[in-house]
Parts: sequence; C-alpha cells; structure tokens
Amino acid sequence: MIEATVECDSNRQLLTLDCNFFMSEKYFDRHEAEELLPALEPFLEEARKQKHALDSITAEISNATLRIMMLGGSLPPFAELNHKKAQREEIAEQLSRTVDEIQQTGCVVKDLDSGLVDFPSLRGGEKVYLCWKLGEERIGFWHGIEEGFAGRKPLDEGQPGAEPPKPSRVQ
Repeated sequence: MIEATVECDSNRQLLTLDCNFFMSEKYFDRHEAEELLPALEPFLEEARKQKHALDSITAEISNATLRIMMLGGSLPPFAELNHKKAQREEIAEQLSRTVDEIQQTGCVVKDLDSGLVDFPSLRGGEKVYLCWKLGEERIGFWHGIEEGFAGRKPLDEGQPGAEPPKPSRVQ
C-alpha cells in the first residue's frame, strides 16, 4: 500500500489518501478505460477545485500563523483561525471522499493539479499503466509502473483498443 500525504505545513499531517497502485484485480484495456472518462471527468474537476480550496485556506492559515509569530505578543484572532481550521478539515474530508469515488473505479489519481489519472493494464502479463490527463480526448499514452509521467510512450494509434507495446529492455 502506498500513502500520499498532503501536509499543510511541516509539522501537521492534513490528509492521507490510500493510493494502492492496484487497488483491485481490475486491469483495463484502452477501450474500457476510455469508456470511463466521461464519468470520471466531473469527479476529477471537483477534486481539483477542492484541492485548490484546500491549498488556499492552508496558505491563509500559514500566513496568519507567521504574522502572529512576527508580531510576538499580539492577541491572535482565535475564533477566525479556528473557523479556518475547521473549514480546512471539512474540505480535506470532501477531497478524500471525491478521490476515493474516482479510485473505486479501479483507476489511480496521480496528480490533481494536472488532472493525471492512470489505469492499471497488462501487457504480456506485465503490469503497466494507461496514462490519461484531463483535457485529452482519448487515452493515448502508457508507461511502466516505475516510469511515471515522464516515461509516457504513445499507444499504437493504428489499432483501436490496442494494448501498449511491450517495453524494450536494455540487455
């Protein structure tokens, strides 16, 4: 199991999402993954909005904390800070639920800022990911488990629904 942790500052854990790369026994071919895209897009957009709100309120809290430390001895606005912290916790819970809804389909949210989602797939018995980014009309790329976004390779466009080509190995 892999855990992705979002932190509001270096001392406080804000949100932990379980991101097991192969959450289920489901492996997608290109066609199956592309059929999910219209259903996933609204959830992914919502998760991105929630993350933006979470980042924004976290920055507000951090700035307020910094101002309090710099002014040393001034009376902090406790009610306002407590309200913002409660808002942050609520948004974090909403974000966790939204990401969970997405990942229950069997795909893996890799990066909310860019809208990057991977779909577990098999090629010759080897685990790979079909890679899709919000805004792309189709799934056009794949990469090995350890390669990530930088290792994206184009799928064979000549054969609809084709599996990714077998990764080359340097001997």
